[in-house]
Amino acid sequence: MATTSDSSVSFDQTDTRSDEMNSTIEQWIDDLVAGVDDAQASAEFQEWLDVQSRFHDYSYRNTLLIKRQCPEATRVAGYRTWQEEFDRHVQEGDSAIWIWAPIITKQCPECENSPSYHEDSDCDYDETPPEEWSEGLVGFKPAPVFDVSQTEGEPLPDLDTEATGDAGDLVGRLTGAADELGVTVRIVPEAEWTHGEAKGICEQLSLVDMQPRVEVRDRENDADLARTLIHEYATAHTWTSSTTIEIRRT
Repeated sequence: MATTSDSSVSFDQTDTRSDEMNSTIEQWIDDLVAGVDDAQASAEFQEWLDVQSRFHDYSYRNTLLIKRQCPEATRVAGYRTWQEEFDRHVQEGDSAIWIWAPIITKQCPECENSPSYHEDSDCDYDETPPEEWSEGLVGFKPAPVFDVSQTEGEPLPDLDTEATGDAGDLVGRLTGAADELGVTVRIVPEAEWTHGEAKGICEQLSLVDMQPRVEVRDRENDADLARTLIHEYATAHTWTSSTTIEIRRT
């Protein structure tokens, strides 16, 4: 069972971890939806938006899981990623933060299940053996990650690089494509920007239908502005196409 400590939770039990991760997400979303009228004024909701702005590479479900387990987290990565890419090491005794990681494996061309689920399904596809199938997304599994505060070693490189060059009319074309992509987009003047040092954010326009909204901070550098838009559009696409836990086609 998930355990709580102040405002955080942990998923210590391997046999119940998946169910607990799911129920934690669903309960928090239900709570936010129940209080949708005053959600914008809710300290918890504002805290979630702040956390979401820090984790551009994670779906909203993983962002919720990170926030519930480690509210102060700012940058997370897997154990080996910290070691091999950043020459940092997880400190002994620190507990993992559990998120959903995609399962990419061989996939039946007909039912799109993994070989093991294909065998138990009603699918009759047998034109090619499983070893010749292409790989695809078949589900999600719990995976451990760690916040930078749980590691020690080499200082992190400056990741806040700025794109340069002639962007032409790329910004206009990107904003014009928002409707087709199912995203609401707004370029916010510098004076009205309320998300700190972030160049852009992707958040939920509605707690009911989870419609993504992208906001980017306006700047003179159109090349960098276009890069931010593309990055946030990719985050929005991840949200709208994400599926939880296991994808088993029937």
